[in-house]
Amino acid sequence: MNRRHFLQHTAALSALPLIPRARRSPEASVPLRVNGDRLNGWLSAFDAIGRTPGGINRTAYSEADLAGRAFTLDLFRQSGLTPRIDAAGNIYARVDGRDASLPPILIGSHVDSVTNGGNFDGPVGTFGAIEVARTLRERNVRLRHSVDVVCFQNEEGGTIGSKLAIGALTDAELNGVARSGKTIREGIGLTGGDVSKLAQAVKRRGDIACYMELHIEQGGLLDKAGLQIGVVEGIVGLRWIEVTITGMSNHAGATPMDQRQDAMLAAAKFTVVVNDAIRAEPGRQVATVGRASVTPNTTNVIAGEVVLTVDLRDLDETKLVRFQAAFEQLGRQIGTASGTRFTFRNLVDSLPALADPRVMGWIDGSAKALALSSQRMPSGAGHDAQEVARIAPMGMIFIPSVGGISHSPREFSRAVDIANGANVLLNAVVAADMQ
Repeated sequence: MNRRHFLQHTAALSALPLIPRARRSPEASVPLRVNGDRLNGWLSAFDAIGRTPGGINRTAYSEADLAGRAFTLDLFRQSGLTPRIDAAGNIYARVDGRDASLPPILIGSHVDSVTNGGNFDGPVGTFGAIEVARTLRERNVRLRHSVDVVCFQNEEGGTIGSKLAIGALTDAELNGVARSGKTIREGIGLTGGDVSKLAQAVKRRGDIACYMELHIEQGGLLDKAGLQIGVVEGIVGLRWIEVTITGMSNHAGATPMDQRQDAMLAAAKFTVVVNDAIRAEPGRQVATVGRASVTPNTTNVIAGEVVLTVDLRDLDETKLVRFQAAFEQLGRQIGTASGTRFTFRNLVDSLPALADPRVMGWIDGSAKALALSSQRMPSGAGHDAQEVARIAPMGMIFIPSVGGISHSPREFSRAVDIANGANVLLNAVVAADMQ
């Protein structure tokens, strides 16, 4: 290490708030560290739950999801923590602080997966938080604030658990159906919650000191740049829009081309104009037509109906409003030209969330104290942190995902990066406690 790097590292160490020496060991002048081998061992064992030939399938409320939650509950207990399931089906456990009057620092993530996903999106943050809590207990470090670890239910279905935790889900939305085929209402019961007592699970502004979430970066910026830590500046707003295109089924061989009301053709044109519209304007906005259901879905019949989804994201809420309006106008134009009818319905509507400057500072300082390279960056994916940010200061820590791959069986993060992220989370918690 040259003199310049040595001085930078020393300054970073001195800038990181430390727990009073009376409660720390003689090596308190260096940052705390988790047991990375133990953390990665948990993740390795967890990989078997929901593993199928197509990838990890722990979709919310499925048998594999329930098995994953049971595994997680056991990790809490192994770590000397006492888990509890609230009325919303979210799992919590607490490391008591010295001052019961202070709101807790909340850390965690989720363990459910997308269909044919990977093993790191969610579990890295949940298990990393459990490891942080276990390290604090094993090192006999008792903070002023209590530290709460949370495992939110059904993150991949639209941040359902965290929405329930802030009271942002309506009674009608409880009838929404997860990819497992279970309704959210049914899923709450399956996960140990109680729909009749959801109000008891709601947290309000002031109930949480801050929330920090460790997560893999669902993009390739860190991996491409060779950086170790991402300090999230904000999480994009997310809109899932269901588009129903109604035409008329008819015989594929006997119906002249100029007499067709082809819902499939209209859907194809709509997919292209969505892509063209989003690319025509500079910025980081993205839109994806990701799912389509065709009726009657037969080789020799013109499609009478297509239901597809649009996933629209940006950090600017005004852009989301404007692009959705543009998509609806473009759909109507295609419908007029093709003799079809377009209807639109919002499935998920999550507001953009900016990270709290203080929390970003604690994460920055922790990365520097640990001599880890980092950069600030937006999150193009939605997270539970996005919902919690509506009631508490929020920050996120990203670690590299190899090749920027996520929501895929090929999703992978290196063991050293997972340990690095947990170490940053641990020391950011310490820094937050000293404020």
